[in-house]
Amino acid sequence: MPRILTVQQIQDLDKAAIERYGISSLVLMENAGRAVAQEVKKSLCRHRHSIVCVVCGLGNNAGDGLVAARHLINAGIDTKIFCVGKINRLKEDAAINGAILKKARYPIREIAKPHAPFVRDITHADCVVDAIFGIGLNREIVEPFRGVIETINRQAKYIIAVDIPSGLDGTNGRIYGVCIKADKTVTFSFPKKGFFKNHGPRQTGKVIVVDIGIPMSIS
Repeated sequence: MPRILTVQQIQDLDKAAIERYGISSLVLMENAGRAVAQEVKKSLCRHRHSIVCVVCGLGNNAGDGLVAARHLINAGIDTKIFCVGKINRLKEDAAINGAILKKARYPIREIAKPHAPFVRDITHADCVVDAIFGIGLNREIVEPFRGVIETINRQAKYIIAVDIPSGLDGTNGRIYGVCIKADKTVTFSFPKKGFFKNHGPRQTGKVIVVDIGIPMSIS
C-alpha cells in the first residue's frame, strides 16, 4: 500500500526534487504529461478512431495537460486542446509547453465560456482530459471555470483527471463549489489523502498512481 500524503507533503516532495536534487520542473512536467497520455491511450484501446479533448486551466496542471496533448497528437490521436482563459496568461512551465505546441502548429483554442462548439466537441469526444486545476487549488471556483466543469460533467462520455479532479481539495476531500467527476484519476507519485475523505471517493473514479521521477530517497 503506497503512502497517502497531504497536499503540503506532495508540494514539499516536488520542491525537494527540484531544489535539492536538481531535477528540472520541466522534466517532472514532461514525465507527468507523458504518463497521462499513456493512461489515456489505454482507455481508448477499444475505439478505432478516437477523439480526445484536453481542457486546461492556466497553471502547472495545465502544463501537464499540454504535454499529454502533445504526446497524444504525436501518437496520431485526434486531440483538441482548450485553454480556459488567455493563452498568454499560462504560468511558467505551462507557458513553455504552450509555446512548444504553437511552434509545432498544434492549435490551442481559448474559451471564455462553454459555448456551443466547445459543448459539441466535449460531447463527441471519446475521452476528456481534465487539466484545469491541480492540488494547489484553495478557493471557490467561479465562472468561466464553473460552467466549463459543469459542461464536462454533463456531456463527457469518459473523463480522466490529471493528478486530481479539478475542484477537489487534495487533503480533506471537500469540493470548492463544483468538481470534476472523473472516471479515472492519474495522480503523481503518491495518492492524496483527500481521495479517501468526504467527496473524494465519489469524484476520483479509479486512481492510477504514476512515477514522474522523484527519487524515492526523498520520500
